[in-house]
Amino acid sequence: MNKKTSTLVGFKQHNHGDCLENAINTAEEYCIKNNLNLTPIRKKVLELLLHEHRALGAYAILAMLREQGFSNQPPVAYRALDFLVEHGFAHKIEKLNAFVACSLPGANHSPAFLICKKCNMVAETQSSPHNISFKETANATGFQIEHTIIEAQGICQSCVETNQV
Repeated sequence: MNKKTSTLVGFKQHNHGDCLENAINTAEEYCIKNNLNLTPIRKKVLELLLHEHRALGAYAILAMLREQGFSNQPPVAYRALDFLVEHGFAHKIEKLNAFVACSLPGANHSPAFLICKKCNMVAETQSSPHNISFKETANATGFQIEHTIIEAQGICQSCVETNQV
């Protein structure tokens, strides 16, 4: 695939080469600034997530790593994914038990996800971290919200147009 090819991400066209390059550069700069080690395996897992732009399970990632000559032991992938999620370069999609690259790496945000149940394409969007009624309910019970995840499932336009419904 041509590095500068325009492809679909988040259900919209974008410059995939720039997307990949910007996200990797952001991760490298963040790791240098915070004295973290972006190991070759962590970087490769991030590249795989960025390249796919859809939810990938750990075992799919392991198979891709094996194809590229990396160790395919489950702890290798899980440690890399844990690192990427912890530092905001990937998100876990709970509904699919899978992972996607963050579309806003390095930004403090509360993501919400639109998930196509046919092709597993995932679009990340911004949610309000403190929905007023949700926050009021939490406050009334003494619960302190630290992190929210919103996931919506449906069918993307591409799957509708190709009659995958």
